[in-house]
Amino acid sequence: MQRRWRLRARADFERLRREGRVFRHPMLMLSVGTNGLEHNRYGFVAGKALGTAVSRNHVKRLLREAVRRLHPDLRSGYDMVWIARMASAEQPLSAIQRIVFELCERAGLLMKDSA
Repeated sequence: MQRRWRLRARADFERLRREGRVFRHPMLMLSVGTNGLEHNRYGFVAGKALGTAVSRNHVKRLLREAVRRLHPDLRSGYDMVWIARMASAEQPLSAIQRIVFELCERAGLLMKDSA
């Protein structure tokens, strides 16, 4: 994932937590807000309750890959924070991709011609 697409600043995460719209799934949570830029930025969170550092990093890698594949079909100008839940720890990439697509669809982030 390109560096300019990364959401890193603590203030951005807190802003999305306060002001963003939240979409929930048993395995993932998506918090979305506008960013005023020409591109999207993405942040990924996997809390310690998910398990060891290895399993948290694995879930975040799967999320990044799923979002990277969907990125060309998403509307621009949004910050998104993807929060992994316990149920996502043992899921394959295909399941994560399906859930990411579903949450983006519910959030209205997909461009019309990609649906």
